[in-house]
Parts: sequence; C-alpha cells; structure tokens
Amino acid sequence: MSLKPLEIDLDYLRQVLLELLDIPSPSGRTDHVQQYVGERLSALGIPSTLTRRGALSACLPGPRQTGADRAIVVHTDTIGGMVKRLKENGRLELKTIGTHSARFAEGAHVRIFTDDLDRVITGQVLPLKASGHRYNDDVDLQGVGWEHVEVRVDEPVEDIAGLRALGVDAGDFVAFLPNPMITPSGFVKSRHLDDKAGVAAVLTAFKAVVDAGITPTVTAHLLVTVTEEIGHGASHGLDPDVAEIVSVDAAVVAPGQQSREDAATLAMGDGVGPFDYHLTRNLATIAREHGVDLVRDVFDYYRSDVAAAVEAGAHARVALLGFGVDATHGHERTHLEGLRHLAQLLCLYLQSDLVFPEWDAEPAGDLADFPSLAVQPAGGDGPREGPIGID
Repeated sequence: MSLKPLEIDLDYLRQVLLELLDIPSPSGRTDHVQQYVGERLSALGIPSTLTRRGALSACLPGPRQTGADRAIVVHTDTIGGMVKRLKENGRLELKTIGTHSARFAEGAHVRIFTDDLDRVITGQVLPLKASGHRYNDDVDLQGVGWEHVEVRVDEPVEDIAGLRALGVDAGDFVAFLPNPMITPSGFVKSRHLDDKAGVAAVLTAFKAVVDAGITPTVTAHLLVTVTEEIGHGASHGLDPDVAEIVSVDAAVVAPGQQSREDAATLAMGDGVGPFDYHLTRNLATIAREHGVDLVRDVFDYYRSDVAAAVEAGAHARVALLGFGVDATHGHERTHLEGLRHLAQLLCLYLQSDLVFPEWDAEPAGDLADFPSLAVQPAGGDGPREGPIGID
C-alpha cells in the first residue's frame, strides 16, 4: 500500500486542544477528561472502553483478522497537587502530583476540588514571603521548593476551622489552571500541553484517517492512559496482540536538545534507555520520504508511557514521537506547525505495515528466520547474512 499525506484539520486540532486544556485532570482525578475523549472518538464512529483504573481503549480495525497489531499511546493526566495540610493561617500546604518545580508554581491560579461537587474553590500559589512592602529583599532570598509556597484560598478564611467549614481537607486535589493562548503566529502557550497537545494531535490524525475513508494496513489500537505523570502509564490496558507501540508525548526544547517547537520529534532514547532500533528508523524513513519535518533527539530526565509498558512486560517494539515543547512542566509553549507535522506522521504510520509483518505476527520464532541482519548489518564486527558457521 502506498502511503499518502492526508488533510489535517487544524481547526479541529485547535478546538480539541483548548477544550482538553479547559478540563482539569491531575493524575488521580481524570474521569471528566476521559469522558470527553470517549465522546470525541464516538463522534468519529470509533467505539471505546474503559479499564477499571480508567484507561481508555479504542481501535481502528485493519483488514487482517489474525497476526499482530499496533498501538498509539497518549495520556490525559497532568501534573498537579494535593492538599497535604491545612495551615493555621487559613492557607494550604501542597504535595505535588507528578514531578515539577515550585519555581513555576509560584503565582499559579488553582482550583481546589472538595468532596462537595457543587462548590468551586479557587486560589493562588504564593511564596511564604509574598509582600515586597513587608519583606523587602527577603522576598528574593527565600528558597525555592514546595516547603516555601502555600495556597492562598479565595475565600474569607483565616484558620483551620474556616477551611474545614469550606469542606477543604487533606487529600483534596489541586489543579493548576492552564491559562491557554494561541498567538497569531501559531505558538500555543499553556500549562499541561504535556500531553494534551499530544492527545489533540492523535485525535486529529485518527479523524483524518476516518474522513479519508482509509482502512489502516494494521489494526491500530489507541490507548489513553491516566497515570503517566506518576510513572504507571501504559502498564495495563494494551491488547496482547500489539507488536508495535508508539507513545506520543512532549519533546524537550532546551539548550543541548535538537527538538524544535515547529517540528515533530523522534526520540531515539530517554532516561530509561534506547527505543527500538527498527521501529525508530522506520518512522524516520516514512517522515523523510513524505516531507514531514522530523528531528531526532535523546532525552536525559524523561520517561513516557512505553517505559511503564515495557516494565510491565509488554512484548513489543516501542518508539516515542513528540511535539517540541519549550519549558516542559513549567510555562510550556509549542507551535501548531509541530503538531501538524506530528499528526501527519501518525496518519502515514497508520497507513504503513509493521516493520517486520511476518516475523512480528507471532510472539517468537526461529533464530534462522530472524530478519534483523537485513536492516542492521554487523559490518566488520560480524556476519551480514546467515549463521556464522560454528561447528
């Protein structure tokens, strides 16, 4: 099957992204956002199911009824916070959900979710010494860390009793409001682009395939996880027939990295280790042959859904595609062009076959049939073909 670029509906991508960002979803409180994604898939004619833990699974069937499948994995959960302690001054001490710095939390507007679903309580994260007219230079001398910030609640409370009267208690979720903006030049600025921009790009790619009336060459599963930011990710919910897993997540735009906001990124390795040799190079070839702006990169302090999948025993090739994000887990920014290139590459990938369709059809095979040497020759270090002839 020849691959062809598809029409990418950027208006749909923008709308879905802004709607996703408008739904608070720190890890552990993701039911609303999963309902939204399920409804979006249903509107495309794609049914979905939920696991007990809330991961969403959907499928675009391919023509083959047997053999191996592939999976695209994204996550809707975000970094956030939880009320650790009610403070004597009527403010809140926070425990983080996910890994992020208090440096970027200072000044953030938040929503506090009590058990009373009809009550909306807002607040703002402030350093303990927040008044320049009171503390002067001490404002700049205080440390950076979660022990140095607190949540000022937007209600007339001055003590623990006042907080309890509002229904606030330890364990309440605290969502950092995103404050999204799309600039005339196409930049997207918001908290939680990781990974809601990825979810929007994936839904846009699936929409393009459906709108074009294309049947994927290989049955394509979509797994939307809800615990990636706390390390669990795709540890469950994957179909056992999946032979290739492509995670879609934020790519790191920073000094020393090759990722760009206006391009898609192919990660070759991260903090857990290298991604699959064959699958990564197949994705790079698809991009190169079809005009997708794709850069390769390696990340140090990074893990994604596929790390959890592999650690949980997934027997599959894994890769990571990303959209370039400046200031990840902080004041994030990406570009619509990068999301367009990412969505286009996903459309092309969904039209392609597995890297090794015959070999990967079964979970194991004979050594003599292993196709690796055809695409990963050993050069002077060993044979290019066949067994080495040991007696």
